[in-house]
Amino acid sequence: MAKRKSKRGSSGPAAGGWEGVYSGFILIMLCFFIMLCSFSKVAPNKMNKFVRSFVESVDMFKGGFGFQTGEQASDMQTEDVGLEEGLAPIIRQFVQMRDEFGLQKEMEYAISTEGLVLQVFDSTLFDRGVAEISPKAFPFLNKIAHIISKSTHAVRIEGHTDNLPIHTEKSPSNWDLSTARAVNVLRYLVDKGKCSPKRLSAAGFGEFQPIFPNDTPEHRAGNRRVEFVFSPDE
Repeated sequence: MAKRKSKRGSSGPAAGGWEGVYSGFILIMLCFFIMLCSFSKVAPNKMNKFVRSFVESVDMFKGGFGFQTGEQASDMQTEDVGLEEGLAPIIRQFVQMRDEFGLQKEMEYAISTEGLVLQVFDSTLFDRGVAEISPKAFPFLNKIAHIISKSTHAVRIEGHTDNLPIHTEKSPSNWDLSTARAVNVLRYLVDKGKCSPKRLSAAGFGEFQPIFPNDTPEHRAGNRRVEFVFSPDE
């Protein structure tokens, strides 16, 4: 019995269990708030980046610090790759445009090693199996042209198809269809949208760069798309 009492009264390293963990956590939180005060004049996007980094480092309660959801988290991904000053404003315009035209299911964006990629399903721009731009797409492309003309980024327009073969007089293959669509969009942006042709290029990839398996009608529809790739400024 005496031996047990001596252990409880000890002040050595083994003492303190949860009290030591709690004290360490309080010290970390104190450092955190000191850093917040010192960052009071730092740009908000860099502040958010620091907060996320801190939370990931001290996340003791799984799921307890989920302070970003939905498009907030998507928008903040741009800082992680150092694009907050160049491409994040374009992303915000994309989101506004997507909401304005009600294209939440037809328009997506992502950050890749090549820059900012805006994906638009082909049904937004074209009728099935043809390369000519649908008149209903003109207001949408006018908005895209405005965004491009106000930026300094080089933009590549890419055409993509599903794997269903096509054999028409104007499009004997998916290569021809995807390339013709990309070129037609480029021409519209230059001729109607007054975008500089020096910053635009077009490419067709046929069915060879799918983003979904071509195993269902829904997946094939997702692979039929046009992508606008905004390269980061040097």
